[in-house]
Amino acid sequence: MAKINVLNQEITVASIQEDDYISLTDIARYKNKERTDDLIRNWLRNRNTLEFLGIWEHLNNPDFKPVEFDGFKTQAGLNSFTLTPKQWIEKTAAIGIISKAGRYGGTYAHKDIAFEFAAWVSVEFKLYLIKEFQRLKEDERKTLGWDIRRNLAKINYRIHTDAIQQHLIPQTLEKKQTSTVYANEADVLNLALFGMTAAQWRKSNPKQKGNMRDEADIIQLVCLSNLENLNALFITEGVPQSERLQRLNKIAIHQMTLLASDRRMKLSDSMDEG
Repeated sequence: MAKINVLNQEITVASIQEDDYISLTDIARYKNKERTDDLIRNWLRNRNTLEFLGIWEHLNNPDFKPVEFDGFKTQAGLNSFTLTPKQWIEKTAAIGIISKAGRYGGTYAHKDIAFEFAAWVSVEFKLYLIKEFQRLKEDERKTLGWDIRRNLAKINYRIHTDAIQQHLIPQTLEKKQTSTVYANEADVLNLALFGMTAAQWRKSNPKQKGNMRDEADIIQLVCLSNLENLNALFITEGVPQSERLQRLNKIAIHQMTLLASDRRMKLSDSMDEG
C-alpha cells in the first residue's frame, strides 16, 4: 500500500496482481466524507460509466460476462436502477473494480477507472491525482533502480566471497580469521576502485553513517559489480593478491573513464535536443 496526497485528501494506492489500483472510497471523501458509498453507487448507475467499464473489461478481462453487462446497460438511466460495486463484480466477473475488507477496506479500481471516477467527482481533482500518481511511480522507479543496483552488487559479492572461501581460506581457519580475510579481500576492491580501504574512508568521513559503497554513484556501482566478478575469477585462477590489485585498478580506471565519457556524451546530446 502507498499513500499520496491530493488537494489535502489522502489517497491509497494498492498493488493488486502487478497492477495499480486506487481507492475510489478515498477519492469520494474529497467530495463528501459522509456519503462515499452513495457517490460510488451514483457513478456506477450512470450509462456513460457503464459503457466505459464494459469497454475496459472487454479489453482487459477474458472472463467478463457480456450478457450480464448488457442487462445492466439496458436498465441504466431508469430512476429505479441502482448498482453497487459488489453487484457489478459478482454479476459480470469484473476485475477493474475490487471491494476490500479489513484495515484498508473500501472500493478500489484500476488506475484507468479511478481516473475516470475522479473526473466525475472533480476535473481539478483528477488532474492533481494524475500528477501525484505519476510522482509516486517516478519515486518507485528511482527506488527500484537503486535496489537493483545494490542487490546486483550484493549478489556479485556473494560470488566473490564464495571464491575466497574455496581458494584462499583453508578449512582449518576459525570463523574470526575467515572474516579478516574477507575484509582484506573487500579492501582489494575498495582500493582498486575508490583508492582507499574501508577503514580509511570511515576515518575521512566520521559523520557518514554508511560506507563508501552506500555513497557510490551508479557508474561506480556498475564498475564495482564488474570488479567483483573479475576478482572472483582471478582468485580461482590463483593470481596473487598484489597482482590482482594492480590489474583490477587498471580495469577500474579504464571502465570508469569509458562510463564517465558515455554519460557526458548523453548529457550533451540531451542538452542539444532541449
